[in-house]
Amino acid sequence: MREDGPLAILAVYTMSKLILVTGGAGFIGSNLCQRLYQDGNKVISLDNYFTGSKENHVDGVEYREGHTKDVAALVSETPDLVYHLGEYSRVEKSMGEPAVVWDLNKQGTFAMLEFCRTKNVKIVYAGSSTKFGDGGLGRDQSPYAWAKATNTELVRNYGAWYGMPYAITYFYNVYGPGERAGAYGTVIEIFKQKKLAGEALSVTAPGTQKRNFTHIDDIVDGLILVGDKGEGDEFGLGNEQSYSILEVAQLFGGEIIMKPEVAGNRMSSDIDTSKSKLLGWSAKRSLPDYIRESV
Repeated sequence: MREDGPLAILAVYTMSKLILVTGGAGFIGSNLCQRLYQDGNKVISLDNYFTGSKENHVDGVEYREGHTKDVAALVSETPDLVYHLGEYSRVEKSMGEPAVVWDLNKQGTFAMLEFCRTKNVKIVYAGSSTKFGDGGLGRDQSPYAWAKATNTELVRNYGAWYGMPYAITYFYNVYGPGERAGAYGTVIEIFKQKKLAGEALSVTAPGTQKRNFTHIDDIVDGLILVGDKGEGDEFGLGNEQSYSILEVAQLFGGEIIMKPEVAGNRMSSDIDTSKSKLLGWSAKRSLPDYIRESV
């Protein structure tokens, strides 16, 4: 017999959660906010709009503007779950602005951990796959990589010291509709915009540096699963098929210009998705398919 009475309504209501997403106006955060809201949750985004955009706002999501180091003053509620995505996230750019990296990624994340500790809330932290690059040497190759690697250690320690529930994910070169080009942009969107404009694609030498490019929908699928079921570290979310940057440029086609090597540019990206697969996750979208559909 179908139940349409007060108990059924209560059951549906109690399934809804209050979820805080830092960086909710960014590329990954906005897609996550949209999915969480569509699933019936109340979603709050906290973003300082350093790289996020109000054009990414999702109807139904509540947006609060501010630095994550001020989270306690900006969010008085006690969420059921926190996704901490709101950090500085560019390797090469970080070499020239370490103070910005420290401010956003160290002070901000410490405040987020204190917020979750005092409220006893699970945090899903977006670590960086850079720490696995070049056989583990990647963690020290740039201010960004070091900050992210040491933040994962701090998250783990908060779990050990205070019994705080947590899960740490690692993204691998996310691409898809809505990503941005420009100084803080991603290589797929930069190549896409240059191709559409009829311009040559610039590849940083040697061009053989490999990356695992992962579609945004696969990342959001993984984040939802890790938020629901994940506990602990090492939830890799990446497509296991890797491509060199030169191979990616060749997939787009057209003229390619080689640029000089730059500091902080790792050559490999080691990937382990075994813990994510145990939750039922796998990458389903293909980079060549996306490029063909885009250009």
